[in-house]
Amino acid sequence: MTYKVKLDDKIKALNSTRVFKKVTPKGGLSWYVKWVACIFLLIAACFRAVGEFNIFDLSFSFLGVVGWLWVGILWHDRAIIMLNAALSTLLLVGILKAVI
Repeated sequence: MTYKVKLDDKIKALNSTRVFKKVTPKGGLSWYVKWVACIFLLIAACFRAVGEFNIFDLSFSFLGVVGWLWVGILWHDRAIIMLNAALSTLLLVGILKAVI
């Protein structure tokens, strides 16, 4: 009979604290902004799925993307900053186009 070693057992066998350490901070300002931004993006996706209320889709998407831009700045993560800066610019143009 062969014994399958579970992942938890393998991690314990490594005897390393690096494996258990989380990369993203928990409980700080970025943690709250990250989750609020995710909720805004989910609300935007709901409006997008309905197919109506385009301005609400754009607005909630913009708020979510700006939130993630702020998180990227707090984390000093250039990829998150670049992506969300570009998306926030595009969404702002879409909002201005829809309003004007």
